[in-house]
Amino acid sequence: MIDVIVIGGGASGLLAAGRLASSGARVVLLEKNDIVGKKLLITGKGRCNVTNKCDVAGVIKNVVINGNFLYSSLYRFSPDDVIDFFESRGVNLKVERGNRVFPVSDKASDIVKALLNFCKDCGVKILNKAVYDLIYEGESVVGVKLKNQVILCKNVIVATGGMSYPQTGSTGDGYAWAKKAGHKISKILPSLVPIITVEKWPTLAQGLSLKNVKLTVIEKDKSIFSEQGEMLFTHFGISGPLVLSASSHIRNIENEKYKIILDLKPALDYNKLNNRIVREISKFPNYDMINILRKLLPAKLVEPIFSMLKLNDGFKANQFSKEQRKHLVELLKNLTLTVKSFRSVKYAIITSGGIDVSEINPKTMESKLKNGLYFIGEILNVDGYTGGFNLQIAWSTAVAAADAIASKLKRGDN
Repeated sequence: MIDVIVIGGGASGLLAAGRLASSGARVVLLEKNDIVGKKLLITGKGRCNVTNKCDVAGVIKNVVINGNFLYSSLYRFSPDDVIDFFESRGVNLKVERGNRVFPVSDKASDIVKALLNFCKDCGVKILNKAVYDLIYEGESVVGVKLKNQVILCKNVIVATGGMSYPQTGSTGDGYAWAKKAGHKISKILPSLVPIITVEKWPTLAQGLSLKNVKLTVIEKDKSIFSEQGEMLFTHFGISGPLVLSASSHIRNIENEKYKIILDLKPALDYNKLNNRIVREISKFPNYDMINILRKLLPAKLVEPIFSMLKLNDGFKANQFSKEQRKHLVELLKNLTLTVKSFRSVKYAIITSGGIDVSEINPKTMESKLKNGLYFIGEILNVDGYTGGFNLQIAWSTAVAAADAIASKLKRGDN
């Protein structure tokens, strides 16, 4: 009989399958797509941010939901372990800004190849077939149903992902199986997702990327997120790493209750920025004010800011009053956008919500409700910021489940 069926050939499923097979387990990996690693291939814009080179505490700090659940699995398979694994499989890695780890080649395909070869080398049997249901006897899982076939086994690992990028196969199948097994499922929401704004002016700045801006999220006059980094203006609002991280803190969008405050000049305080504007006007008093703005701002922000100042075309710099200057400083330090909604889940990097982790053993990833049933990766209600943290969750939970099952098989518990 097969020892383990792994459902889902993504990051966590591939690593779990290979690790189990390397311990001698008889493993079948079921992937409904015609290729494995489809979502991995597009992560990090096709470069694959494998992990973040930090310690366990650093990972936990960057996990927004249920970080404490991960302590045991992270200590079992840390970011350093991830780096060692891929480099031992021939993938050279590099560390970039923010401790983000990527393949030196900048090719996500190298990560997928390494995982696929790991599985093949260890004897994993890979079948490109969809699972329709899980089979139970009493309180234990004993197999899976395919379209025209039943496969019996001793353990099942569900690694089907969430609902982000559904074109890659993440269509929420695992949630239905978990619910049928009695598990509570937290509301599934897009996370690490671009934001649609009420204001339409970001369309004028579409395509503009700012590399050093401070973004603050305000909920009912209270700051709930504030960081400095990169963002992007789009045809619908805002996106980019900073915005995606901010989205993790925005819950239950309603009645325009969330405001995004942009500090376009975080290196300058109000006084220094005011003095900078005064210097520019003093040097070019006969310039049109819009040309002064061109010296202060990226080209695509000039028209929106000029419009907010409510100045007429041809307005001269030497006409710019102290009050108007104060208004300009305020705009540059507190440019406000109103959150209308998230883009749909198909544009989200991950989904927030999922299987209630109080019903999962954090050391083994085994269900507390059904024997031999394990859940790993994005299907769990655990999610982190961008920067390699979500893939680290996938790797660590995969190894926790694989090692627990390997130990169980070795003891002869099945």
